Amino acid sequence: MVRATFAGFSTALSAIQASQKRLDITGQNLANMNTAGYTRQQLQVSSLNYTNPISHYMNGSEISVGFGVHMDKVTQVRDPYLDMQYRNQMYRSGYTDSMQTSLDQLSEFLDETSIEGIRQAFDNVQSSLENMSDPSHVVNPIYESELRSRMQALTNLLNEASRKLDEAEQAEYSKLSGKGTSENGSVEQINDMLRQIGDLNRQIKRNQIHGQPSLELMDERNMLLDQLASYIPIEVTYYKDVNHDGIDNTDPTKPDLSEEYHLDGQGNILGKKEWPDDVRVEMVYESVDPNTGLKEKKKIVLVEGSYGNGEIDKENYGKLSIDATPNPDGSVSPENIKLTFTAAHFDKDGKENANPTTVDFNKNAAAGGTQFPSDSGSIQASLDMLWKDGATANLDDVKGYDYYRDQLDTLARNFAIVMNEINIHGTSTDPNVPKDDTQFLLFNRDTGTYTDGLDITAGNIGISSGWIGGTVTVSKVGTDEDGGKNSNGTVLNLLEAMKTKYGLDANGDPINSVQDILKGLKDANGKPIEINLGNNSFADYMNHASTVLANDSYHNQVALKTNVTVLNGIQNSRDSVSGVSLNEEASNTMIYMSAYNAASRLMTALDEALNTLINNTGLVGR
Repeated sequence: MVRATFAGFSTALSAIQASQKRLDITGQNLANMNTAGYTRQQLQVSSLNYTNPISHYMNGSEISVGFGVHMDKVTQVRDPYLDMQYRNQMYRSGYTDSMQTSLDQLSEFLDETSIEGIRQAFDNVQSSLENMSDPSHVVNPIYESELRSRMQALTNLLNEASRKLDEAEQAEYSKLSGKGTSENGSVEQINDMLRQIGDLNRQIKRNQIHGQPSLELMDERNMLLDQLASYIPIEVTYYKDVNHDGIDNTDPTKPDLSEEYHLDGQGNILGKKEWPDDVRVEMVYESVDPNTGLKEKKKIVLVEGSYGNGEIDKENYGKLSIDATPNPDGSVSPENIKLTFTAAHFDKDGKENANPTTVDFNKNAAAGGTQFPSDSGSIQASLDMLWKDGATANLDDVKGYDYYRDQLDTLARNFAIVMNEINIHGTSTDPNVPKDDTQFLLFNRDTGTYTDGLDITAGNIGISSGWIGGTVTVSKVGTDEDGGKNSNGTVLNLLEAMKTKYGLDANGDPINSVQDILKGLKDANGKPIEINLGNNSFADYMNHASTVLANDSYHNQVALKTNVTVLNGIQNSRDSVSGVSLNEEASNTMIYMSAYNAASRLMTALDEALNTLINNTGLVGR
């Protein structure tokens, strides 16, 4: 039986067309080899093999042979698992990267290993006291002037460190809100990405329904999803909408084949419907049960498929907002900052939700309510630096701006109390002996006074106006061995105080050996005042704070390097699947060209066979 006249030509033609299309796709891949976010494309094909062939293509009951190749569609080569792994690693890298930026900013003025800062200023004050400890130097105004100048330098450094700490904290807030800068903050960038992803969802699906693959738009969406993952932890789900998911809309327990397949009159499947997927983006967070204290993983939908029509507050994407009540000076206190995530206005069934879910993040919630999982993007890094003070016993607890502010304030407050009380009491070791309360060396610059010293911070500590004006001097209170004034005993006590390690024993009692008067200090309400620097001297306490910062920075740098290494490894694996390889595409070019030539040669052979059939049949024996 001779096959249909042009059946072979159709097969060869389809092979030529498929090879040509593959060459076109190879050219597209090579042209975009260095295009950011581009995903390698390929031709998806299927064999043409009719179950009930048309009669003029095949006669009788001969063995069925296919009729060539069918070009189904052009697709991207992607691995969803690698995409998920990459985005999971992105928010870990985003967290450590943002954290390192904050720690580097703190290091500029708190890292005592690279600058002559507060620690050196304490050493200078101690050196001046040593020079002044000679009895002949106590009455010499030059030595006291030197001490006052170095005390002034120390307080200025504490003031400057406090100011820069406040600036770093406000810069962290500006990084979130964008206020006070010329660039959009993280909140606005997230909202912009959510809007673009939601719009792309609609545009891609609309194009795909009309037969346009929109692969470049899918690349753009994937890049936005990768970028979004560096800010917040997300999960991406691909799904069919409610009218094409194969489930009965009236009874979710029953299947509905007509939503997924083309059916004949008897309900038999004729073919699968090619309906594009929708994309859902969810943010992952944790909620702590107040009764059990256990963390529960939850999600909020930030982008829901391709629903919505562009109306305000009726969109397929949610939003992030930041709210903070400013202080009178325009600054923002961390405890007033609140982030609110609002879910998309449509659910998975396409139904509009008039009251979409909201999730609030604030400082109180961070201690045991709503929070992000560990190391979950740059947003969490900013919130940790703004909200956490490292006060828990957990070594992994983040030491944010509050921690270093407390370190500076504790140092300034205790230093002022010790210096003032020793100079007020003079050489007396009896707290009941009358003292001159006007002889304080340091005070609160904002109020211009000194009472119990508990209101003194690194930001407001200063040299008392009386010391500058000459009404206050070192060693004015007390008597020397001959009953005269200006004994060097007070200077020796001040010098000893600079060297002393301040701390508390197991019973909560002071362990320092400086004047007994320090053990009896009480505040304005009669409560004992504890001089506690963790068993450190003043200079060593500053070294301790600097060392903590250096250690945190070092460990974060190691974590950042590890995260980036892992991220690059996943990226390499993803590129091996989705990226364009010059060698692979060059090899494909030769393969497809060979297939093209072979299909052309097949058509030539078929033409020769047809020529023999037409021109030579029946000539035998003539």
